Amino acid sequence: MNQNWIVENLNNAFSTWNGKLTELWGLVTTSPQSFKGGAVWGVMQSLHSAMVGIGYALIVLFFAISLFKNTTNFHELKRPEAALHYLIRFVAAKALVGYGMDIMLNIFSVCNDMAAGMGGISQAMVTLPGEMQSAIENVGFLASIPLWLVTILGSLFITVLSFVMILTVYGRFFRLYMYTALAPLPLASFAGESTQSVGISFIKSYVGVCLEGAVIVLACVIYAAFVSTPTVSGGEATTMVWSYLTEIIFNMLVLVGLIKGSDRIIHEMMGL
Repeated sequence: MNQNWIVENLNNAFSTWNGKLTELWGLVTTSPQSFKGGAVWGVMQSLHSAMVGIGYALIVLFFAISLFKNTTNFHELKRPEAALHYLIRFVAAKALVGYGMDIMLNIFSVCNDMAAGMGGISQAMVTLPGEMQSAIENVGFLASIPLWLVTILGSLFITVLSFVMILTVYGRFFRLYMYTALAPLPLASFAGESTQSVGISFIKSYVGVCLEGAVIVLACVIYAAFVSTPTVSGGEATTMVWSYLTEIIFNMLVLVGLIKGSDRIIHEMMGL
């Protein structure tokens, strides 16, 4: 067995984790317009524009449903306050559908600034301690066999956790696109009193998705403060590496669990 290969394997696993953390930070602090050079955003804008026309048609439908449901006879509309109430509702719904994208981008910008203001996540990076590397390089051939097995298992767990973490963040980013593209449809529900709950639920859900970025960054900050520097125990190299990897993987599981549970945390906070 090549001890240099063991060190290289561990460094590659840690490099994968650190790279995904860096990618996570980039995704959380990147606006939808600039992601992948804006190519995806261009498609979402086209879909949103197509949905706006459908949204205007739904405004008329929801408004008519509300009008016939809540008005027993049209003599009530002769009262100025009643007519003004329905007029304001119709105009407000039309403005929400027409300017929905601008409103949603402003909401995202506020939540994005909140996440960026919490600081970086460099403290959550992982490196191989120098004394452990020296111990591995001094291991004999027979002793390196169990060390090789421990390294393979540890590297596999770290790699899997890295991809689970980044896939969760990507899922949140793509949900932002879906909300933006289909926004005119639920926003049109504000035209009717009986249907406005759909629009309210949509806005709360969208704000929740935007705030997930802040929760993810906060989870990384708490994780970095909680973990500090993992301890390196003495003894044989195999025992040393096993103890170190066990602690590292446990800490990574905590962070990945917090990131995957960010949507649940937001739902509980906002009562969704």
